[in-house]
Amino acid sequence: MRIISGIHRGKRIRPPGNFKARPTTDFAKESLFNILANHYDFEELDVLDLFSGTGSIAYEFVSRGARSVVAVELLQPHFKFIQDTGKALAMEQLTPIRTDAFRYLKKPYQSFDVIFADPPYDHPGLEQLPDLVISTTILADGGIFILEHPGSYDFSAHQGFSQHRKYGGVNFTMFTKNPA
Repeated sequence: MRIISGIHRGKRIRPPGNFKARPTTDFAKESLFNILANHYDFEELDVLDLFSGTGSIAYEFVSRGARSVVAVELLQPHFKFIQDTGKALAMEQLTPIRTDAFRYLKKPYQSFDVIFADPPYDHPGLEQLPDLVISTTILADGGIFILEHPGSYDFSAHQGFSQHRKYGGVNFTMFTKNPA
């Protein structure tokens, strides 16, 4: 896995082989960030990365200059890896938090412009995530929620649905809260 662009462009990140995380492929990540770059100035974004896993998405936002990035990860080895990688790369805007993503969503401490979630594909709460994010103040008005999920899900009827993109076996559905 590598950081695609920004100040850490080309930096390879090598998580331990025993990780349970399924990192977003470089191809899908690059495609997603190309879409985001056409709509956002990264330096003005506060970002939340739920189910952060290896931290790949969080590192990409930091590398591109996001104002702040919170990476939420429950598993201790993954959390420690994100914490250690952030320190090694001097990513001052990165704040790793070790907790359950659903617990974090229930008590929003701040609003975010972009929220990315890549839960395990077999997570029983995956379908609930759009409602949990859109129905609270955790996503700023006009903000975007990006959900990575298996192709067996279709969120096109959701009230906040914006678009769906497929890159190989990776599916991203984007939701917008109160578009400007």
